[in-house]
Amino acid sequence: MKRRGPRNFQPRREEEPQHRINQKIRVPQVRLVGENIENPGIFQLRDALRMADEMELDLVEISPKADPPVCKITDYSKFLYQQKKKQKEMKAKATKIVVKEIRFGPQTDEHDFLFKLRHAEKFLQEGAKVKAFVFFKGRSILFKEQGEILLLKLATALEELGTVEQMPKLEGKRMTMFISPKKK
Repeated sequence: MKRRGPRNFQPRREEEPQHRINQKIRVPQVRLVGENIENPGIFQLRDALRMADEMELDLVEISPKADPPVCKITDYSKFLYQQKKKQKEMKAKATKIVVKEIRFGPQTDEHDFLFKLRHAEKFLQEGAKVKAFVFFKGRSILFKEQGEILLLKLATALEELGTVEQMPKLEGKRMTMFISPKKK
């Protein structure tokens, strides 16, 4: 009989809870907190378990590294739902940094420079970082100074909207500079 599937296949186990609950808590004393506790404080584990049982809820260890560990009397599934909801909100509030690139040649004309400058201004106003680079083809690497002058000219033109994060730096055939938007 031929074996199907990968060799190191392991059957999927039920996910173990991230928090210790009820009988899985193994400390003599716990600190009880929560909105359904009249007098929060330090309790013996058996008393805390009895209180949770009377309320028909779970005793959930929310901070195991504290001394004594902090526990909360709540419905565990509701507690997990609220944790996931908080993490989702935090992820949504986290700012996503967008990097927009602008490419120049070492002999970029004034008109092309102004055109790309307007794009860079728009990107910075939208809150995106700008990665401006001069790309040197073939022997144009001889004009490194022109490329650096071009990037510095761009930086001075954008100093009202952004700050230079990294000065022009030559990496292979590219001279790169980063400009980040100023905080409002």
